[in-house]
Amino acid sequence: MTAAPPRAPSARPRAAVAPWARTPAWRALRRAVAFGLALLRGLSARPLASYYLLVASAGLLLVIGLTMVFSATSVEAYVADGNAFTQIQKQGLLAVLGLVAFWLCQRLPVRTYRTLAKPFLIAAFAMVIALDVLSLLASAGVLEDPKFGPLRADELWLYLGPLQIQPSEFAKLALALWVADVLVRKGEDAGSWRELSRPLFPVAGLLLVLVGYNDLGTMLTLLVLFVGILWAAGVRLRVFAGMAVTAMLGIVALIYLPGNQYRSARIEGFLHPELGQLGDAYQVREGLFAIANGGWFGVGLGEGRLKWGWLPNGHNDFIFAVIAEELGVVGCALVLLLFGVLTYTGLRIARRVSHPFRRLVAAGITTLIAGQATINIAGVVGLMPVTGLPLPLISDGGSALVVTLAMIGVLASFARAEPDAARALHARPPGRLARLLWAPLPPMPVRVGRGQSTERVDDDD
Repeated sequence: MTAAPPRAPSARPRAAVAPWARTPAWRALRRAVAFGLALLRGLSARPLASYYLLVASAGLLLVIGLTMVFSATSVEAYVADGNAFTQIQKQGLLAVLGLVAFWLCQRLPVRTYRTLAKPFLIAAFAMVIALDVLSLLASAGVLEDPKFGPLRADELWLYLGPLQIQPSEFAKLALALWVADVLVRKGEDAGSWRELSRPLFPVAGLLLVLVGYNDLGTMLTLLVLFVGILWAAGVRLRVFAGMAVTAMLGIVALIYLPGNQYRSARIEGFLHPELGQLGDAYQVREGLFAIANGGWFGVGLGEGRLKWGWLPNGHNDFIFAVIAEELGVVGCALVLLLFGVLTYTGLRIARRVSHPFRRLVAAGITTLIAGQATINIAGVVGLMPVTGLPLPLISDGGSALVVTLAMIGVLASFARAEPDAARALHARPPGRLARLLWAPLPPMPVRVGRGQSTERVDDDD
């Protein structure tokens, strides 16, 4: 028998192309998208890309925040004292103080942060305890006013003479530095439950409870920060499972703690939005009205109406609703995009830096900022109960703005210490005046293995 001739391979049918995909406009759009993606890849591959992305996204959010605070407060400020710039002048001064904190924090080396970690945590404990004790004594009737000597408590704020501080905000940076320092000192043993229980869990848990007594929203952000650092450290999943159960029990206990009925009222308003005339349900309803009124492009900057006495705290925790009314979906999308860029950049810094302390702190700060923004926006749009948290870099507030800009400064310092960034800065070092006004050169990385580099130990430890 003769062998059958080989069969020719059958040609695969080509997929039908829609007529609109053949048009010159569609081809031009595809070329433009491809060019844009190639440009983004090229820019992100530059040595200082993380630094510029971080500073640009945070700076734009700060500018948007100052603009919207002025828009949200100008009318009521003019009615109160005839000066529409009263509140924005105060917020602008606090922004300047925050930029000074940013400048200082991006100049500090790792060894300074690790040295300051424990004193910062002790100071945070002292301020939080003072606030809780004064508030508790005043509510129990022991003190007529929550005041003792130069110290005075007022809801979430602690006054030391004329100085006003929100202790829970200071606790964010203190906890990030201390937890990262403890985990780095423990080294490879940090992932076990036994090592975490001495002293990490007791100290962090006590701080969370003390903060949550007066400020449950900030306690949630501290918990997000804590989880973010532990995740970056490679802690075992069963540890997170135990933490989740403990955290849920603690949050429920703090919600239904005697004297904090407003927290359960927020849960009630979230579960029953038909109570639209009462408390937080009313605030959420007015916020949704503002969002709906904005449409796609908004009613115009400064032209919002709900901020004229209808929307409570429109300049603070509900400023996203003011943005939605005046700038519409486009403005909201821009804010979300900037927070997305900021989050991506922070995680990129955490992945690229070689020092473990930098990696853990960057992961914690990034998860805190992203988590706080998510909780705030979710409360405004009605996806979760209102927590009273400000929107980072945008809402009106002094301690929150200064501490957030200080944390951005920490991230900026770490971004300049990425191995590629450090080599590029050392290759073309700036002048002496530039280093004095901006930041000194980061430590030069040392190659320790194939494709790996680390920092010089004598520069940072």
